[in-house]
Amino acid sequence: MAHPEEYDVVVLGSGAPGKLTAWALASRGQKVAVVERRYVGGACPNIACLPSKNVIHAAKVADFVRKGAEFGVATDGGAVDMLAVRDRKRRMVDGLVEAHLAKYRESGAELVMGSGRFVAPKTVEVALNGGGTSTLRGKTVVINTGSRARLDDTPGLAEAAPLTHVEALELGEVPGHLVVLGGGYVGLELAQAFRRFGGRVTVVERNGALIHREDPDVTEAVEALFRDEGVDVRTGTAVVRVEGKSGQSVRLRTDRGQVEGTHLLVAGGRTPNTDGIGLEAAGVETDARGHVKVNERLQTTAEGVWAAGDCAGSPYFTHIGVDDFRVLLDNLTGGGRTTSGRQVPFCLFTDPELARVGLSEREARAQGIPYRLAKIPMGEVFRAKTISETRGFLKALVEEKGDRVLGFTAFGPEAGEVMAVVQVAMLAGLPYTALRDAVLTHPTMAEGVGDLFAAVPAG
Repeated sequence: MAHPEEYDVVVLGSGAPGKLTAWALASRGQKVAVVERRYVGGACPNIACLPSKNVIHAAKVADFVRKGAEFGVATDGGAVDMLAVRDRKRRMVDGLVEAHLAKYRESGAELVMGSGRFVAPKTVEVALNGGGTSTLRGKTVVINTGSRARLDDTPGLAEAAPLTHVEALELGEVPGHLVVLGGGYVGLELAQAFRRFGGRVTVVERNGALIHREDPDVTEAVEALFRDEGVDVRTGTAVVRVEGKSGQSVRLRTDRGQVEGTHLLVAGGRTPNTDGIGLEAAGVETDARGHVKVNERLQTTAEGVWAAGDCAGSPYFTHIGVDDFRVLLDNLTGGGRTTSGRQVPFCLFTDPELARVGLSEREARAQGIPYRLAKIPMGEVFRAKTISETRGFLKALVEEKGDRVLGFTAFGPEAGEVMAVVQVAMLAGLPYTALRDAVLTHPTMAEGVGDLFAAVPAG
């Protein structure tokens, strides 16, 4: 092993918790290095959250154009140029990467581009992208290697060379018939987008409903949206074998017949990037799913080694990665912050959006928690009427014998923004009556929150 260069902190992976920790500690005078294999800033700004929302917005614009006559605007049908869609996305990504590089320069953190693996406790050997190797040793090491799309062992699937979200966001043409394997977040967002770009789309989901862990009224509403937009939805359908090659012709043999298309997108979950990075040499243990074992402070089984984000089994959201950063920074600077009891909000960026924070009805019943339910259709929200987007609903769970808000779900335009209003109230411990009686601007989407909580049944 080459003589290692010594650092206060070495971070393996440049996703949200890793880069934020590096910038914060380097700005305080510590010597910090971040090892990144390929994507400066991690998946979110390069191949995941932000690029996908960029493309999804382009699909929404295409949908608006096709509906122009409804708004009194003449259009020519709205032909989609996928090369232009892709170029717009790439320009945004380039800008984000440059902003990240500027943060490295400003903070003083060192960015080392290459593939890193542990060769000894708190010691990382890097195969540099430009050639050669470098060995880094940190007093503290943070593992932040993220996750990747999971490919299961269905016969013929790997040989079909299916798209993942990474390749789908780089397409320069609309697939003739895109078959999406998986009815979760990634699958649904991209399925709707490519349908709106003009392609045929079929979603194949092995469970009995799309986003099957949500309440029945949610899954039914989302499925109705997709069917109304012309997406062929096949739920309760297990794939037995895949034949052909994505980009040419693919055939899925299922327990309910065949599905044929030109392209295949796999969106059936994710797996942590913890294989092949020498965790055994570092004394770092993983769990049965391959996540790095951590405690509530994000400490691993090896002294001085921490892990955060997807690879540590945190919920797979960038905003949770940011909160992992807060936990890391506090603990690395003498505090004791933990991940215990934190809220995990989420948003599915279909159009309209689905957002939830706190308990769903399904979860409340499973935990034996009694509740009062309030629910109103989006059609009762005046702002939704003004933009002709009245599909969906708002609903909230309030404790049965008190005023505490237990959960909130929104399926409608700007659902993620509306959710934040309720989430802040929940964090502050405000009673639902504070939202019911608040003076909210008219006409806004958030105004619907007041109407929703006015519908809470008497306790």
